[in-house]
Amino acid sequence: VQLQASGGGLVQPGGSLSLSCVASGSIFGANVMGWYRQTPGNQREMVATIVSNGAANYAPSAMGRFAISRGRGKNTVYLQMNSLTLEDTAVYYCNFQQRGNSYWGQGTQVTVSS
Repeated sequence: VQLQASGGGLVQPGGSLSLSCVASGSIFGANVMGWYRQTPGNQREMVATIVSNGAANYAPSAMGRFAISRGRGKNTVYLQMNSLTLEDTAVYYCNFQQRGNSYWGQGTQVTVSS
């Protein structure tokens, strides 16, 4: 499975950004797509995940500000990020999980700065 992420960039505090990720390759049945983020010296942390049936899960820091969704074709995942703060600055990674396997996309930088 290959993942191609896009979006990210520089935004001021309080602003919004959106990320998208397309999965391609050997995709079968139920799967989970999501977004994780990592800052220098820290472990990668889950931001939000969404199952192929639409069930979503959010990290407490993302609850109420971020929204994860899947495209009609189910192999695309979006992350709408609102009310961004300096603490949201990180490299964001798309993730795809199915049948016990986990795949990662290339990271995309999100920088929140005034």
